This record gives sequence, structure tokens and C-alpha cells, in this order.
Amino acid sequence: MNDLTAPMNGPTDAITLVVADDHQVVRAGLRLLLESEPRFVVSAEAGSVADAIAAVERLKPRVLVLDLNMSGESSLDAIPGLRRQAPETQIVVLTMQSDPAFAHAALRAGALGYVLKDAADAELLTAVSQASEGQSYINPQLGAKLAAGPSDDDRPPDGLSPRELEVLRLIALGHTNAEIAGALTLSVRTVESHRAHIHQKVQLNSRADLVAYAREHGLLD
Repeated sequence: MNDLTAPMNGPTDAITLVVADDHQVVRAGLRLLLESEPRFVVSAEAGSVADAIAAVERLKPRVLVLDLNMSGESSLDAIPGLRRQAPETQIVVLTMQSDPAFAHAALRAGALGYVLKDAADAELLTAVSQASEGQSYINPQLGAKLAAGPSDDDRPPDGLSPRELEVLRLIALGHTNAEIAGALTLSVRTVESHRAHIHQKVQLNSRADLVAYAREHGLLD
């Protein structure tokens, strides 16, 4: 873990943060953005889900800024455990995933904020500030879609769940069941079950067809 401890001479009303993203250059940019707000102090950075869990357990920050997908790992499954482990730490998800199904899943898991990476400059400071006070924040466009309820265009294709979409994406990227299980912290049997459900729902069997399907629905963007 790339652990950078906050300076002791920070503001007395400092809001401590941990930033978790698997790209060092992204973490550096997020640190600069977040610490442009005088009250925000980035206590640590994490490059994996495991490192994020360890940093939260050790530092108990006010807010964790958490990338939804890090090096093939899903952060969704870690959110409930993080909330139990450190209920005083609020979680703001930062992601490229603009599908309302992912936003719904993250909020249901216990995240308090959901910000798209392409809107981070405009929204992240607000989201972190509100989360630090126990208030939720979601990207406005996604919030409007969630409030209106799912339309036919917003629903995951063919009724696939967020987890099945993740598995399908990794299948399309060429990963084996064992590799997917390791990346998503699942058993191989669970991955096989998800895979069977995917085949049943999309009515496709070959990997080539699944790759084409994933590309058509923007899962490889």
C-alpha cells in the first residue's frame, strides 16, 4: 500500500480521507483535487481493495474515496464489510460506470456517494463534503434516472445483474473461471453459476458471441 500519513499540523477541523484507485497517477490527481479544499487531508492512498480495507481498519478516516473496479477486482462486495468494520467511515464511489444499476448496487451496499470520474472535478469535493456530514450524493443525471425508476433503456441488458455484468465483462476479456473468481473474491463454483445464468439470459454460448455482446452493450469501453 502506498501509505502517506497526514501531517500533524493540519487544520483542527480536518476531514481525513483515504483514496483507493489502482492507478498511481489517478491517485495523485485525486489527492491534489481533494487537498485543494483546506479541510481535507488525505491520510493514505491504496492501490487495491485489500489495501483499502487495511487502510480503513488502521486509520478510520472520515471518508473513503473508492474506485469501483481496481485491477479486475470489484469493490462492491467489500463495501458492506467496510461499513461494519468502520461505521464512522463514509464511502464515496468514484467510477467510470454510468449504468444506474451499478449506482443502485453501490448505494444498496452501503456507499453514501456515487461520482462519475469524468465529472470528478465538478462533483467530488461536494460529494466528499456531504458524505463527511452523513449526507448522500449521487451524480445528478444518475440520480434523476434512479428517482424516475428504470426505463427499458436503463435496465441492464437481458436482465443481467450488476455481478453478472462484471463476470460477463471478464469473460469477454479472456479470463478463466478461476481468474474471475480470484478477481471478484468468489468461489469458482459461484462464477460457474453466474456464467450459466449469463448463457441462459443472453441465449449465447460461444465466447466469440459473448465478446460481441459485451462490446455491443458497452461493457468493454
